[in-house]
Amino acid sequence: MDGSGDGIGVVTTEIVGASGTRQGIPAGVWALGFVSMLMDMSSEMIHALLPVYMVTVLGTSALTVGIIEGIAEATASITKVFSGALSDWLGKRKLLAALGYGLAAFTKPIFPLAPTVEWLVAARFIDRIGKGIRGAPRDALVADIAPSHLRGASFGLRQSLDTIGAFIGPLIAIGLMWLTADHFQTVFWIAVIPAFLSVGLILVAVKEPECPRVQRRVRMPLHRDELRRLGATYWWVVTVAAVFTLARFSEAFLILRAQSMGLPLALIPIVLVIMSLAYSLSAYPIGMLSDRVNRLTLLAIGLVLLLLADIVLAFAADIVWIGIGVLLWGLHMGFTQGLLATLIAETAPAELRGTAFGMFNLMTGTALLVASVVAGALWDLTGPQGTFLAGATFTVLTLAGLFVIRGRLRGRADA
Repeated sequence: MDGSGDGIGVVTTEIVGASGTRQGIPAGVWALGFVSMLMDMSSEMIHALLPVYMVTVLGTSALTVGIIEGIAEATASITKVFSGALSDWLGKRKLLAALGYGLAAFTKPIFPLAPTVEWLVAARFIDRIGKGIRGAPRDALVADIAPSHLRGASFGLRQSLDTIGAFIGPLIAIGLMWLTADHFQTVFWIAVIPAFLSVGLILVAVKEPECPRVQRRVRMPLHRDELRRLGATYWWVVTVAAVFTLARFSEAFLILRAQSMGLPLALIPIVLVIMSLAYSLSAYPIGMLSDRVNRLTLLAIGLVLLLLADIVLAFAADIVWIGIGVLLWGLHMGFTQGLLATLIAETAPAELRGTAFGMFNLMTGTALLVASVVAGALWDLTGPQGTFLAGATFTVLTLAGLFVIRGRLRGRADA
């Protein structure tokens, strides 16, 4: 459903076509999934090692890591607002998506060359600008390509392929760290290769669908009248997502938690491998399931998984329990991230999807900045336990708020 209606139907389920959800996902969605996979492979080869590299090699604090991660993600989120709106104004998505992937690829060589934290901050900042430019247009492009009855499955598939790259990358990093005797720069250099393959693939394999002639032309996507057209249901979904993001923080703290239990440097990337494996294996099935059942119920299950992950990571006594906590964290991502993207696609008008994804990412990115900075400060003041217990507290508050919003949406449907 592409309109901005306020009923519960637009945020629960779509009618499944006769072909079912196992067939018919367009080639463009698959191609965008593999583009994401290659770029995530490159990024996670670097990011799996970056927090430990900053703390152990460059001597930064956990608070600094939190601030850097938060600012980086907030930068991406702010950029997404403008790139999403621009894609609506142009009526074109692929150009901006390719530009964003290209910028990220060309900044990857900065990481092995960086002599100080300031250089790493600059590289992370530019890399996230690239992510910001591509994010909203790419998600809107998936929504444009995917048929309505396969939208949940399509977003789940793209997210799964993206996350496959997120665990292949750390696995490669582990092997390279072992082969090079913990030589970070070598790993960072090799990470450049899949980034450029990603850019080549989107240029060659992704075809943008023609804009329907009956679709309204958007002249000023960020004007308040256009933002009002997004509809109340859309803004409720964004509110839930923003509060939910306060309950979680950068995965850098999962890496630091494993290091605090004495995990060897060469094995640190296994943390992201476990998380991403759980994420990738759950995202596509949950996406298909969301085309048939109430999506807010699945979102609530994802919050419960996050709550369990926080509790386990707060009180973990050995590395096995750390692994269980990281596994639960990955499952919560699989239950929530593709689902939130699907809800945004369904509650926003088709001609404003780029803007819708941009505003969604601005709100959640700002929340992630706050969450990561608070997490880093708590880590320095109280240690890992305080950080994860704070996350658990925010999760409980979010879960309570989700049921309130679900009631409001049901009331609108009955009105």
